[in-house]
Amino acid sequence: MKSGKDKCLSVHFEPMGQKVEVQQGESILDAAHKANIYLSSICGGDGYCGKCKVVVDKGHYQSRSTNLLTPDELAQDMVLACQTKILSDMIVTVPKRHGLEAGHILAASDVSECRQMKRQLKGPAFAIDPVVRKIFLKMSAPTVHDHTADHERLYLAIRDTLDAPIIQTGFRVLQTLSSVMKKSSYQVTATVGQRGGTLEVVEVQAGDQSGRNYGVAIDLGTTTVVAHLVDLITGKVLDKEATYNSQINFGEDYIRRIIYAEEHDAFDQLQDRIVQDVNDLLTTIAARQCIGLSDITACMVAGNTAMIHFLLNLDPTRIRREPYVASADFVPPIRAAEAGIQINKRGLMYCFPSVAAYVGGDIVAGVLATGLNESEGLCLLVDIGTNGEVVLGNRDWMMCASSSAGPAFEGSGVKHGMRAVKGAIEQFRMSSTRRITVRTIGNGHPVGLCGSGLLDTLAELYYRGVIDRTGRFLDIPDKRLIEGDEGLQFQLVAPDGEHPEVVITQIDINNLIRSKAGVFAAIRVLMRATEISPGDLDAVYLAGGFGNFLNIQHALRIGMLPDVSLEKVWFVGNTSIMGANAALLSHQALNVSQQIAQSMTYVDLMSDPSYMEEFIRASFLPHTDLSLFPSIQVKQAESANQE
Repeated sequence: MKSGKDKCLSVHFEPMGQKVEVQQGESILDAAHKANIYLSSICGGDGYCGKCKVVVDKGHYQSRSTNLLTPDELAQDMVLACQTKILSDMIVTVPKRHGLEAGHILAASDVSECRQMKRQLKGPAFAIDPVVRKIFLKMSAPTVHDHTADHERLYLAIRDTLDAPIIQTGFRVLQTLSSVMKKSSYQVTATVGQRGGTLEVVEVQAGDQSGRNYGVAIDLGTTTVVAHLVDLITGKVLDKEATYNSQINFGEDYIRRIIYAEEHDAFDQLQDRIVQDVNDLLTTIAARQCIGLSDITACMVAGNTAMIHFLLNLDPTRIRREPYVASADFVPPIRAAEAGIQINKRGLMYCFPSVAAYVGGDIVAGVLATGLNESEGLCLLVDIGTNGEVVLGNRDWMMCASSSAGPAFEGSGVKHGMRAVKGAIEQFRMSSTRRITVRTIGNGHPVGLCGSGLLDTLAELYYRGVIDRTGRFLDIPDKRLIEGDEGLQFQLVAPDGEHPEVVITQIDINNLIRSKAGVFAAIRVLMRATEISPGDLDAVYLAGGFGNFLNIQHALRIGMLPDVSLEKVWFVGNTSIMGANAALLSHQALNVSQQIAQSMTYVDLMSDPSYMEEFIRASFLPHTDLSLFPSIQVKQAESANQE
């Protein structure tokens, strides 16, 4: 008979109808992990974010006391999944807000048309020269006068077609080479891939197979994963697909995931999750295009440093500890199968190089895609996602930095913050009479605010006199400004019986201001170090999902971006996937990406004495120094006069 500690119990999750076996004493969050059910858990299970709320319909449990649950929630048997131990068989209901249905995942690589801005980004042009290619070779058969061995004969034929001083062949290819060549009368297709300065013979097939050669470009994000299927002959993107990164179960940001993996010895588990996400995407798009996975010979991955470590199961633990170093910034091409990626068994996988622990290959891909590294004028690239990465420079020099303050605009640390999914408020407007209008994703009933909605709300509350420059609520006669469980809060959407209210609290506003301050402080550190003013900038590139949907005027109003004319601001979409596509199709582009990573100067904000000063100064709306935002003051005065 099993002891109580080892007793096996079942947890039934509704409305999914999924059942999982756990050991007595495990948490509901642990059970959700085992069942592969997503529960929002920003803190990774430490019990301080209050996001993993579920309802226990049946069963006994032991739960730690917390002030993150209201009396009404406690009366409904709501608990924090991470703080609740399972003591018996249990039925648990997962609220709808935990859902990860499709929303604004930016899968496109083209430049978005946003509002009145219809400028097309012209990145560098690279001739199609894929990193892995198929070449059809017609060779003469050996004779009594030509004793050249099959292997050497193959090399001679390849060199007649390509400039390849150094060629290598894998042992397994060598073992079957003579048989394939003989059966095909020495007419074969050689799949060859670039591995640094060496050309590898990846595969040799009988006959002409050169007409089918495909690759996949992957944007490996902390929150989302995007895949493009690319024809390596024509350069055309045939299909694209996106999904949420299922590692989210273990923490919203990669630092929480590293901590979880350390504490639970779960590095293999986290690798399995991200590899499965990638394979699911590849299987979906290959089946949709009637393409065999064996015809996909190359995979190009752009991701932040931590995500590349998770994908390859490299040790990421020192990324979060001083001196903040990675196991590898430049990962050599590997066999994709070695990482578990299900393309051609001998297909090659390439990873964009990183600059540092907190500026990864996704940012290098962004520089490549925008052509910032070739620009004569000064450019600023801002990618606001789970982190806020910034690159400043041109073809002569580039500096970069990363601010960890970005996550609030993805919903972290905000009471009703959420991802860009159905029901999320993506646009918030307040009139001069404080009449509120909202627009939601999917036109559903508003249930929370995504990044663009949060930014809009902060800007509008400030502009309409609901909060002051410090972000504090003003003493105004408005019935929507009430005292809540967490102090003062402003009701954005009233409850209607079926749906609860949506509010923004004083704590939320403080977190949002810190987030915008972190981004702007990073920009200011780079600009002050190079003695550059906003007027010196020729272009500001806004990349990533959040950047693609934000209101520029509002971003300027709250002091997130430098005060530049709107004509200089370009929405550039998912530059990570754009760069991955370019490098997949051009060996030259891949080489350029390595040069970009090597030439960028990384500024560690945590050790930079000016960063905290800039952060404090930016923790006001728009800033303590209003002279940095002259156009905003003029426009606000003009609007006030018109009203």
